[in-house]
Amino acid sequence: MQNRIEADGVLTFVNCYDVKWATRVQDVFTYAKLLALFVIIAAGGYQLCNGHTEHFTFINTKTEVTSLALSFYSGLFAYNGWNYLNFIIEELKDPVRNLPLAIAISCTLVTIVYVLTNVAFYTTLSPAEVLGSEAVAVSFANKLFGPFALSIPIFVALSTFGAVNGILLTSSRLFYAGACHGQMPEILTMIQAKRLTPTPAVLAMALLSMLYLTVSDIFALINYVGFATWLSIGVSVLCLPWLRWKAPNLERPIKVNLIWPIIYLLATIFVTAVPMIASPVETGIGLLMILTSVPVYVALIMWKNKPWWYQKIISKITVALQMIFVVVGKSKAAEL
Repeated sequence: MQNRIEADGVLTFVNCYDVKWATRVQDVFTYAKLLALFVIIAAGGYQLCNGHTEHFTFINTKTEVTSLALSFYSGLFAYNGWNYLNFIIEELKDPVRNLPLAIAISCTLVTIVYVLTNVAFYTTLSPAEVLGSEAVAVSFANKLFGPFALSIPIFVALSTFGAVNGILLTSSRLFYAGACHGQMPEILTMIQAKRLTPTPAVLAMALLSMLYLTVSDIFALINYVGFATWLSIGVSVLCLPWLRWKAPNLERPIKVNLIWPIIYLLATIFVTAVPMIASPVETGIGLLMILTSVPVYVALIMWKNKPWWYQKIISKITVALQMIFVVVGKSKAAEL
């Protein structure tokens, strides 16, 4: 746990210090992850050519609908990066063209690479070995790569490092954008006066990440966060058909056929409603994670007629945090 906190701290510093540093870190670790995956796929292809298909079996597979729904959380966890692209649309060049293109290319590439990687794993590891392994890529490498197997744990660490950096880089922009629209505390709208990074938003995201580290069971954590994530995204997607109906004349630079959000909503219902029956405790915790935002929203945003003393306290806290982090509003930073 200490190593995870240290890694989180390093990446938080990088994201607070310079956006270019953060994007370069992301590029380097993404290339490292892809290199490791291509090596694994190549090794799996060699195994297939030698006829190692004995583990491609559905024996002892669970067929219950509840088990299937829960299994989606671990699978979808790997594909969740597509969602984060939307958080940094303000920093994209020509987002109307590049955002759909980036999502299409990344989803296609990730699907192909991850499916081939799983095929490669099963050329060497049995389903029981895959389920029992804490790092499947490492178990795969230990069986095939001999002395070079030591390189795979390094690449796994780099992959994890890059994933955390990507979440800090993108999700902090979600906090920042929400605050700019008056949906989160004012301090989150501030950016660092010299570095021009959304330091308070990055720190808020880092604190939440460290809070999640208190959960030692990774599969339970995936279920907690998975339920909260897909429920939140599902509610967001629900706004699309709603706005098409209630506000048909809104300008829509990026417009998709309604069949796609409808399919997505049906899938969301499946991966959120069924797990409530199969694992009520874990999904309940996921729901509580969402509900923890309600008192903060009510106290800081929704409550309009605040007494003068309450407003003064909030103002002093905001100013104190501004002084500590040396942050100012976006318009003021532009003047500097």
